[in-house]
Amino acid sequence: MLVDNITLYDLSIFHREDEQSLFNKIDHTRTNAGKAELKKKFTRPYSDIHDILQVQEILSFIGTRLDVWPSRITNGTLLVIEKFLDDNPDAMPEQPNPVNAFFYKWLHPADHAMIKFSMQQLFECIKGFEAVHAFFSACQRPKMLDDALQQSEKILRDHRLKGLQSLQTFNALSPAEVLYFGRIFHGEMANDLQTLMGVYGQLDAWYAMAKANKELDLQLPHFTDGAEPMISAKGLWHLMLKEPVGYDLEMNPHANFIFLTGANMAGKTTLIKAVGLSTYLAHLGMGVAAKSMKLSLFEGILSNITVEDNLIKGESYFFNEVRRIRETITRISDGKKWLILIDELFKGTNIQDAMKCSLTVIRGLINMRNGLFILSTHLYEIGDALKDLPSISFKYFETHLTENELRFSYQLKEGISQDRMGYLILQKEGVVSLLENIGKNTNIAGENNNNISG
Repeated sequence: MLVDNITLYDLSIFHREDEQSLFNKIDHTRTNAGKAELKKKFTRPYSDIHDILQVQEILSFIGTRLDVWPSRITNGTLLVIEKFLDDNPDAMPEQPNPVNAFFYKWLHPADHAMIKFSMQQLFECIKGFEAVHAFFSACQRPKMLDDALQQSEKILRDHRLKGLQSLQTFNALSPAEVLYFGRIFHGEMANDLQTLMGVYGQLDAWYAMAKANKELDLQLPHFTDGAEPMISAKGLWHLMLKEPVGYDLEMNPHANFIFLTGANMAGKTTLIKAVGLSTYLAHLGMGVAAKSMKLSLFEGILSNITVEDNLIKGESYFFNEVRRIRETITRISDGKKWLILIDELFKGTNIQDAMKCSLTVIRGLINMRNGLFILSTHLYEIGDALKDLPSISFKYFETHLTENELRFSYQLKEGISQDRMGYLILQKEGVVSLLENIGKNTNIAGENNNNISG
């Protein structure tokens, strides 16, 4: 599924501040290799339903046995192995025996110490993989999992490692055997070690995703195999919020456009991002932030939320908004299923121009029945001009002013908002009072200065 860099940023999938990113919230990996693999998965959501279902199956199995996940392989273990492969120790004996092993230790003490420590960590890695294989022996392995495990199983069956399989502790290895395996792994089996680390990175990434599913109470969605785009969600929530409110949402070609209104801070952007994030997670094979969710397989998600000026190129905010819309239209004209998220369209021009541009864009986009669209706006006035469109849904978030305090219900309602809270917020925050007293404050300040001078 296509999720471009703008959308990744708009949805905070990755963020300059790590703690504000979805990736950081999901990242329960235990190793650098796992983190790198997880990041790779996050940039490449699946476009094949069979791949998604396989990941769902893998995560479900791991999720039921998180408390017995094999932990013998650590990040330190893999780092030592990686460094060992990068090092260039003096040549080890081709046929180690007690005598030449003794002389190697005496003549090359630093290299010998490094080899011995590395072999100890490699021993832990091999025994750790034995535990991993035992862990997954209890499940019917989907092809994706089986392909990964077959690589590590083949390496552990290598005849050159036969002497390690019966040993329970590293100390059972003689000095000559340490050099023997050091020479084998540094030379003949160096590529196999790289493969093992890659396999473990894959497993570690799946472990992180399964743990996130459980800790965040994410539910596996159901994918439909129909040709039309659709989303049906119950209790959908934004998983980056500490106290989220759930929404019920239905979108399909007969109701493919949500015209979303409401005051600032009422919840419009939160809803848009909640839909985008759960759709994105679903295409990773993960659970979603909802009580239940059914959706179609989408070609991609495109957003228009955080548009910026480009001062270096001399491009205005409005120009970048227009260009993003043009790119979106070009992309989704392929007839495939798309989810399009737009927050406050055409903020970069005057209100009359924005209304005319918005009407033109909405009337055009809504005819693309291969797409689902959510557009938030403060241009309530254009709602009446859109009521003739059969597949548009009007939703809003209401706001109440009670005892001079703004109250947000965060409940999605049918219709178009009539809230006009901007001036009230300006009053509540004391801005109006400050402005009204600018001249008075200046006179008072001047009088005080005169008194001080006298």
